[in-house]
Amino acid sequence: MTETECSIRPLNCELNYLSVPDGSTMFMQGDTSVIAGIYGPIEAKERKIIHNKATVEATFAPIKGPPSINDRFIELYIKDTCEGAIITSLYPASTISINIQELQDCGSLLACVINASCLALINSSLSMKFTFAAICCMIDKESDKIIIDPNTLQLQNAKATFTCTFDSINKELVCCQTSGQFSEEQLLECVDKCKEASQYIFDFYREAVKKYMTAI
Repeated sequence: MTETECSIRPLNCELNYLSVPDGSTMFMQGDTSVIAGIYGPIEAKERKIIHNKATVEATFAPIKGPPSINDRFIELYIKDTCEGAIITSLYPASTISINIQELQDCGSLLACVINASCLALINSSLSMKFTFAAICCMIDKESDKIIIDPNTLQLQNAKATFTCTFDSINKELVCCQTSGQFSEEQLLECVDKCKEASQYIFDFYREAVKKYMTAI
């Protein structure tokens, strides 16, 4: 059994960060930070109409330059995760757009993006089947230690990385992004450690929403 370092960097957020979207947040996970905005439900364009449910779109804007192939993969993870969580049947023939702007990437960016998307959805008051939380972890190539929520410096020494997203109801795996070389045993151990750490994110959501409700 490998040693495990289970420490999540400080979390912070500001709900209703933007005035135009129906829900928004600036979310910080350590020094990694993004802004998320939710638009909709709005009337779908004719070529995108699905008559019995909403169409979910996701856009990710990197801090500089045009989106890369990796950025397009981030959009797919956002879209699929959010589409699975939203009760899309309540918003037929409409579009729900999730827009993410990267501010700073200091490691575990995909997890930060997914968590920001969830907070923005909560802020938008769209009906959801569940909330979701993402945790990134890595296996250190020298020590084989599992490190939760690694920063950029730590990731330079990773032999494998995982970003696992869980639902709030049964803590089931919603999606999982992996890279590098690892065994099945290491994968299962990393998923278990990420699941355990995800409760910290769910607790943060609860406190953030409580603080927001008190403020208004």
